[in-house]
Amino acid sequence: MDARHPKEPAHQPSRSFVIGGQYVGPGNRLRLEIPVARLPTGTYITLPIEVLHGPVEGPTAWVSAAVHGDELNGVEIARLLLERLKPSKLIGTLIVVPMVNGFGVINQSRYLPDRRDLNRSFPGSKSGSLASRLAKLMMTEVVQRCQYGIDLHTGSNLRTNLPQIRGDMDDEETYECALAFGPPAIVHSDLRDGSLRAAANAKGIKVLLYEAGEPNRFNHDSIRVGVNGVMRVLSFLKMLKSPVKLPKRSPKMIRESTWVRAKRSGIVRLLVELGDEVEAGQQIGIIADVFGTEPKYLKAPYGGLIIGLSNNPIAHQGDGLVHVGRLGS
Repeated sequence: MDARHPKEPAHQPSRSFVIGGQYVGPGNRLRLEIPVARLPTGTYITLPIEVLHGPVEGPTAWVSAAVHGDELNGVEIARLLLERLKPSKLIGTLIVVPMVNGFGVINQSRYLPDRRDLNRSFPGSKSGSLASRLAKLMMTEVVQRCQYGIDLHTGSNLRTNLPQIRGDMDDEETYECALAFGPPAIVHSDLRDGSLRAAANAKGIKVLLYEAGEPNRFNHDSIRVGVNGVMRVLSFLKMLKSPVKLPKRSPKMIRESTWVRAKRSGIVRLLVELGDEVEAGQQIGIIADVFGTEPKYLKAPYGGLIIGLSNNPIAHQGDGLVHVGRLGS
């Protein structure tokens, strides 16, 4: 299925955009930091935001990164987008939040100081936990002002992901935005309670979740795919005065996936890489003791695409090692 452009927007002059109590005039950009909370030292942690407000009316979209504080590819994607985009060339408004979970980034941790997962704390509360308060601020100041969102993530816990878009692919507009992004794979993903995507969906907002690379690292291929993909989605939404070409190749569609788990504890040697296609029953890895004896073989549960891997050669029984997405499902 080819991505279809939405209806051409009526190009009416835009009005000033208000965020964080500040005004952004048509054709301008504004960088601001909204206070979240103080550290015990008294230093404020803020929600950094940059708004690009076009001279004519159009959609409002956001791009967010580092909801999990150790997922850093999105931080660089956001920087490169801001470097490339000019508000005078924009139709509508783009809100970029390059570091949602500043607490986690400081501690190089997925979580907040209270060990809560921010992406299980939406829509949040002004009087709840620190995670809940940050979620409420993100919803109020950013998400609820938008019709579209792109949330940037990586793998977690020493895992790496093939660049992929996740979302509700039963929703036609979300699916067409995913096609426009043009990742190697599109993965249909059900909503999770407490996630940013679920909270936005409850408000009727279309969201793409970009997963690529590993935590605490910059992966340049994942960053490149991410920057180009976001630009294509903005073009698809008619938010760019100069259109960007849509990808020629269609992503592989995945509606079902599973992690192949360790049958025993030991040393892992994987026989596949991200993006490899495998057949049902194919050997994809070996777990053995430190001498390589008493091996247990990992096998693909079905024909599919390798969309995630563990980078840790040490495995405990039950650990997820290889993420296989079923092709043609």
